[in-house]
Amino acid sequence: MLVKIHKRVFMNYIKGKIKKLIFYSKESGFVVALFRVKESNVLEIGSNKTITITGSFLDPSIDVAMTLYGDYKKNDKWGMQFVVESYEVDKPTTKEAIIDFLSSPFIEGCGEVTAKRIVEAFGEKSLDIIKNDKEKLLEIEGLTEKRAEKIHASLINYDKSGDTILKLQNLGFSIEECYRIYNYFKDEIDEVLANDFYRISEIVDFRKVDSIYVNNYGDKSDARVFACILESMRILSFANGDTFYYADEIRSTILKEFYIELTEDVFLECLDYLENNNDIIRLDKRIYLKEYYEKECNIAKCLKKIDSKAPKLFYNIDEKLKDLEEKLKIDYNETQEKAIKSALNNNITIISGGPGTGKTTIINAIVKLYIEKEKLGPADIMETIALLAPTGRAAKKMNSSTGIPAYTIHRYLKWYKDSNEFVYNEYNKTHHKLIIVDEVSMIDVDLFNALLNGISSNVKLILVGDTFQLPSVGPGLVLNDLIDSDFFNYVPLNQIYRQSDNSYIPFLAKEIKNNDLSEEFLTKKDDYNFVQVDSSNIKSAIKQITDISLEKGLDERSVQVLAPMYKGEAGIDALNSTLQEIYNPPDRKKEEVIYGEYIYREKDKVLQLVNDLDNNVFNGDIGFIESINGNKIIINFDGNRVEYDKKDLKQIKHAYAISIHKSQGSEFTHVLMPISKSYYKMLYNKLIYTGVSRAKKSLTLVGDAAAFQRAVGNNYSSGRKTSLKEQITMVYNS
Repeated sequence: MLVKIHKRVFMNYIKGKIKKLIFYSKESGFVVALFRVKESNVLEIGSNKTITITGSFLDPSIDVAMTLYGDYKKNDKWGMQFVVESYEVDKPTTKEAIIDFLSSPFIEGCGEVTAKRIVEAFGEKSLDIIKNDKEKLLEIEGLTEKRAEKIHASLINYDKSGDTILKLQNLGFSIEECYRIYNYFKDEIDEVLANDFYRISEIVDFRKVDSIYVNNYGDKSDARVFACILESMRILSFANGDTFYYADEIRSTILKEFYIELTEDVFLECLDYLENNNDIIRLDKRIYLKEYYEKECNIAKCLKKIDSKAPKLFYNIDEKLKDLEEKLKIDYNETQEKAIKSALNNNITIISGGPGTGKTTIINAIVKLYIEKEKLGPADIMETIALLAPTGRAAKKMNSSTGIPAYTIHRYLKWYKDSNEFVYNEYNKTHHKLIIVDEVSMIDVDLFNALLNGISSNVKLILVGDTFQLPSVGPGLVLNDLIDSDFFNYVPLNQIYRQSDNSYIPFLAKEIKNNDLSEEFLTKKDDYNFVQVDSSNIKSAIKQITDISLEKGLDERSVQVLAPMYKGEAGIDALNSTLQEIYNPPDRKKEEVIYGEYIYREKDKVLQLVNDLDNNVFNGDIGFIESINGNKIIINFDGNRVEYDKKDLKQIKHAYAISIHKSQGSEFTHVLMPISKSYYKMLYNKLIYTGVSRAKKSLTLVGDAAAFQRAVGNNYSSGRKTSLKEQITMVYNS
C-alpha cells in the first residue's frame, strides 16, 4: 500500500488532487495549494469543489490522488482552509490511476507513454510486477535496462519513504519533523532508528527526541543515559561557555535537566564507556566533549603554523605612515602607530581596545598601506585582502570605513546550513594574504576553529576586538585566551582617540571598565543624559523620551533601545510592544500578519535571529518589513530584500528594542538604555559597558541610578573553564 502518512480514525477527510501549488518550502515541506475535492465527510465542502489546503508534505505533486486528514477552519486573514494533519497517497487501483501514478514525479524514468505501455502489458498488476519482477519491464518496447532499474528503484524508495514517514509519525514526530528526519538521514534512517536513535537530535530538538524515546522505549536504557550525559555537557557549554567540565557538575545537570540520578560508581562506568566510544576525553579531573578538546588543540596548531612562517616585512613604514597621515589628515598616536606596524610586520597580531580608541582607524590604515605596498589594483584587492566579522552589521561597518567588501565569517567560508559544513575547510583553503577579523570577542571556539581550518597558513592574520565586551554566546574565551597565552604580538589601545574630543560616551565606558564611576554620570552632557525614574516608571519614561525624539525628527532608524532582558515590565518584549505603537501604529493601509503572540505589520523594524547564508542575512541584522502579501513577507535589510514565509517568522523579532547581547558588533546613532533594579541578575559591568559602547552620537540612560552604580561595581564573570591558553603554551613550547 502506498501510504505516505498515517491515517487517523474519525478525522475529517477530503479526497482529491492538488491542482496548483501556491507556496512550497523544500526545507520544511510546508505547502499552500489549491485542492480539487472529489469526496469529503465535511458538510461545508461536499464534492467537486476547489479549496485551499495548508500543511507539510513529503512530496506535494500535482494531480496525484490522495486523502487528506485534518480540520476545515477559518483563517482570520485568508478565509476557510483545510489544515492538513496527516495524509496518504491513494493506492492506484484502476488502469487510469496506475498510469497517472507511474507518469507522476514520484517515478523516475517513466513518462506517460511508457506508463501506458506498462499498463497495457501488465494491467492492474503493474505495480506488483515492477516491485517484484523488474526483469519483466525489459519486455516493454523501448525500455532499456537502465530505465527499468530507475523505475523499479523509484517505486521501492517511494514505498520505503512512506513506511518510514509512517513509522516516525507513529513514534510522535510531527509531519514537518518526519519530513526533515527522512531527508536528512535517507538510507541511514533504518540504522538510526534501530541503533542510534538519539542521532535524530542533530536536526530535532534533543528534548523532543528524548521525550519520544522515553514514551516509546522507556527511561531506563543505557543509550538514554549516555545521550543525556553528552547533552548535559552541551548544556553546560552554552550556559557557562565552558569547553571542559567536572564530574559533579555533569551529574548535577543530568539530574536537574533529565531527572536521571547516577551514583558516583555508575557515573564513572558511563564515562568509561563514553571515553572508549570516543565521545569524551578525560584529563585528570577534566572531562571534555571530544569536539571541543580537538578544536582547542587544532586552533593552537594552526596558529603556530601561521606564526612559524618567516614574516614578510614592510620597509620604510615610518615614511609611509607620515604620507598617509597627511593624505587622510589624521595624527596617529604612539599606540596606534605601534598597532599598525605590528600588523604589517608580523604574521599574527592582536589589537584590543574599547570605544573611541581608534580600532576602525587602525584597520583602515593597515588596509591602505598594504594596498600601496603590494601595488594592488581593484581586482587584486578582492583576491588578496579579506575583511571579516562574526556579524553582518560589524562587516558592514568595516566595509564603510575601508571601502573594501567585508563578509561574515560564515559567508566567507561558505557555510551550508543543512549540513552545517563549510566549503572552505582543512582540505580546501582560501588564498587571501591579509585577513583582518573584527569583533573577535564574539567568536567562539567552533567558529574560530572553522576559520583557521579554512584559511591558508601563508597569511597575515590580524585579530581586532575588545576584551571587556561580553564573551561569545558559544563556548570558549578565544580572544582572552590568545592574549593571556603571551605568544602573540599584542597591542592594547588605552588612549581614547575621537574626532569629537568633548564626547562623554567613551569616557563613561572607560570608567565602567575601570570600576571607577564618578558622580559626573548624573550630569547632563551634549551627547549624554541619565534620566532618573523609579523602575516601575521606566516604560512610560521611555515612551515620553521617544515621543519627544520623534518630534525632533529622530525615528526608529536612528534611535535604538537596548535592554538586558526580554521579560518584565521594562523588558524587551514589553518595550517593543510600546514602541511599535509609537513608531508604527495600526493603519488600515498597512497589511499585518499574526505570528504567535506578535503582530508584524508593514514598516515594522525587525531583527534577524539566525544566519541565512542563501539570502545574505545574518544573526543580528536589522531590517524593515517592506510588504506583506498573504503569507509572503518581504523584509529589507539595508537594500537586501529577503522573502519570508509566515512560518519563517520564527527567525525574526521586533527590533525597536533589542538585547545588549544582540547589539554586539553594531553601532547605533542614538542609544536609549533602561536601567532597572529588576534586572539585578543581568546587571554587571561588562553588560553595561557593552551597551554604553554601542552609542555613536548620543546615549540616554533611563532608570535607577543606584542600580547603575551597583552594576558598574559588579565584576561578575562567568569564569569560563577553557584550555585554549594551555594548548597554545604546549604547542609553542614543543
